[in-house]
Amino acid sequence: MMANVIIVHGAYGYPEENWFPYLKSELEKLGCRVFVPKFPTPEGQDLDNWLKVFDDYKGYLDEDTVVVGHSTGVPFLLNVLERSKRPVRAAFFVSGFTGLLDDPRFDSIIRTISDRDFDWRIIRENCREFFVLHSDNDPYVPIEKARRLAKSLGSELIIVRNAGHFNTKAGYQRFPLLLEKVRDIL
Repeated sequence: MMANVIIVHGAYGYPEENWFPYLKSELEKLGCRVFVPKFPTPEGQDLDNWLKVFDDYKGYLDEDTVVVGHSTGVPFLLNVLERSKRPVRAAFFVSGFTGLLDDPRFDSIIRTISDRDFDWRIIRENCREFFVLHSDNDPYVPIEKARRLAKSLGSELIIVRNAGHFNTKAGYQRFPLLLEKVRDIL
């Protein structure tokens, strides 16, 4: 069975940055269908606009689908899982959080996506397995946010040393650990 993989970038992000092209390419070699939607950011970034973009991909959500979120892509995928009518196989959350970050560059554009009370029971019912990866020196997302996220999901927290925000600036144009974890569950 060919797995669908949907990778969601974060605020100020885009599909061709960081490790997204690497992960897409490597998973396609394994026979996966990989989608990396482009969401409006920072202009027009709010939950409704992101959900409109995601409407084109909802049909790919099923019991074999893997979703991967980076940064603001994580709370966005929590919104998707909370609304989904079909459970997915697994979710990989990288530098994820809920709530605000106490950073004016981000808080105004992430508020509608991340600053809300999530229904964790429904989210857990709509995904069989969660993986939360976080760096011990993320400059934007405090590790405590990742701890709370992992606890809410009933997931282990995988701490990666000196990975920053898992972006190009931190040296993350490839992400072999994430590839290995995704490959292990396919």
